[in-house]
Amino acid sequence: MTKSFAGVRALRGVDLQVLPGEVHCVLGQNGAGKSTLIKMLAGVHRPDEGEISWLGESVEIPTPEAAIELGIATMYQELDVVDGLTIAENIFLGHELARGGFLKRSEAARQTRELLRRLGHAGLSPHTEVGQLSAANKQIVSMARALSHDIKLMIMDEPSAVLDGEEVKNLFHVVRELTSAGIAVVYITHRLEEIRQIGDRITVLKDGRSMASGLPVADTPTADLIRLMTGRSVENVFPPAVPIPADAPTVLEVEGLSLAGLFEDVSFSVRAGEVIGLAGLVGSGRSEILETVYGARRSTSGEVKVSGKRLRRGSVVHAVAAGIGLSPEERKSQGLVLDEPIYVNVTLSSMSRFAKAGFLDERTERKITSEQIDALELRPADPDRPAMTLSGGNQQKILLARWLVHGTRVLLLDEPTRGVDVGARAEIYALIRRLAAAGNAVVVVSSEIEEVLGLADTVLVIADGRVLQTLPASQIDEHGVLDLVMKGTAA
Repeated sequence: MTKSFAGVRALRGVDLQVLPGEVHCVLGQNGAGKSTLIKMLAGVHRPDEGEISWLGESVEIPTPEAAIELGIATMYQELDVVDGLTIAENIFLGHELARGGFLKRSEAARQTRELLRRLGHAGLSPHTEVGQLSAANKQIVSMARALSHDIKLMIMDEPSAVLDGEEVKNLFHVVRELTSAGIAVVYITHRLEEIRQIGDRITVLKDGRSMASGLPVADTPTADLIRLMTGRSVENVFPPAVPIPADAPTVLEVEGLSLAGLFEDVSFSVRAGEVIGLAGLVGSGRSEILETVYGARRSTSGEVKVSGKRLRRGSVVHAVAAGIGLSPEERKSQGLVLDEPIYVNVTLSSMSRFAKAGFLDERTERKITSEQIDALELRPADPDRPAMTLSGGNQQKILLARWLVHGTRVLLLDEPTRGVDVGARAEIYALIRRLAAAGNAVVVVSSEIEEVLGLADTVLVIADGRVLQTLPASQIDEHGVLDLVMKGTAA
């Protein structure tokens, strides 16, 4: 398969063979061509050259509807649900159950309950509005919608990105259920450890080419996969911690912070040069704590101080002015203006700095952005390039650049490597450590406990909105964190 966009070759010759009842994992760094490949199978793009053979016959897939008719369902990484509709309405959107021009709502609800039960989420109501759901439950709705069709091939793009440990286990159970029924699964992930648990064969893409196709999972070492993906060995992914000076000042103080129904009595402090990690399962209140510190949510009690000065509750403007910056979990929908160029996204929180007589000095905006592009090694190095065209790792760098331009002293990073490939992860980890070493205070939330432990100097273990324990990262391992979380949740 080959495909070009505006003269840029996205695919330069990709081969993929998928067998009935197998889990075929597709690996590659951001920009390797994975998204373009699956969008051609899903009917979103048409190949320039190459052939798609389906059940032994050459076919064309001109539209998403044609893909569904063949039996190909795609579950995208970016949540594609409609917040204003119910779960049942989302699942049957575009193929509504109707008779005589009237919707069969009760039958849709019944089938929705069965699909949710199959996915291990029988507690969700078909009548719940999707906008009220967590990101993890929205992912479940997207999966249920794919399963509402008679499919022979399920394409899953980073399906575990917003799921916690137990939900990932349930996801794997669903995948095995599909493959036992003869349904093939194309599974795209950046988490190499998942391949060992769920995959049968692997295809590796790099720069729009197949570097290897159909490798048996059991016979392929992880080091070989990384070399195929990146063209180099990636070792020592987490950079060594830099000792925090004994006289480093406290930059951020959180004292007795509570938000009714979500978390209570959260206290911690962060010194200049320190990285604090919040470890816990999805739904434990980690993201809500960051959003409340940032002022996006109004606390019911407690206080937040930056350099000793108390912030107003529920005021993002006051928090940003005090030197706090947030990189949200959903960076595409909550952090970036995707249609706008890089330089607009970088200077978005500092527009007054570039205003002259009521007009923005775009020349200076581009100059400052270019300096950040060089400093953060953002690629491609074009300040006028739309943010939507960048990989996940480079989009994350845009958000970091925004707060660096603003002069932020406290960085709140929610899932900083979600959807980021192994090579770019190493770059972001090193960048976070450099920012801390430069005197910034950093708070990191991640669903990957290994990531929290690898980045943080100090870890807060959180369950059900409560801080169970605070201790140096060197004094706890992944098993210890999970043990505390499970005991805390049971209590």
